[in-house]
Amino acid sequence: MARQLSKLGVYVIEAGPGDFDATKRIAQIDGKHIHLLKPPSLPPSLPQVARQLSKLGVDVIEAGFPIASPGDFDAVKRIAQTVGNTDNPPIICGLARALHKDIETCWEAVKHAAFPRIHTFIATSDIHMLHKLKKSRAQVH
Repeated sequence: MARQLSKLGVYVIEAGPGDFDATKRIAQIDGKHIHLLKPPSLPPSLPQVARQLSKLGVDVIEAGFPIASPGDFDAVKRIAQTVGNTDNPPIICGLARALHKDIETCWEAVKHAAFPRIHTFIATSDIHMLHKLKKSRAQVH
C-alpha cells in the first residue's frame, strides 16, 4: 500500500518490515504490482525531503535516477553523502536500467552512502520490448 506523507508529492510504499520511499514518484498499485510514475512537479529540495524522511524512520530512500540528467546525478549524490551518513542512516538507493552504463553511473552517485543500493529494472511492456529492446517477451523474461 502507498500512503502520502505530505503535499510535496512524497509517497511511501510499505515494503515488508520497513518503509520504502520513492521520493520523486507516485505509486500506482495494480493488483500485486506497484508501478512508479513521475509526478508532474517535483519537490523544491529533494535533499531536504530525504532528510525529513530519514527523521521519520524510512528504511530505504530511492533518491532518483542518476543517469537521467546531471541534476539528478548530483541530487542522488548529495543525498547519499548527507542523509546516507547520518546516525542510523537509511539505505540510499538509485534507480538504473539493466544497462552497464546506467549501473556504473548509479554506483558513482550512491557509493557515498553508508548503505548504498541500486534498483535495476528492464522495460517489460510489449511496446518497450518490441521497439526499444527489440526482443520477444520470452527473451526478456
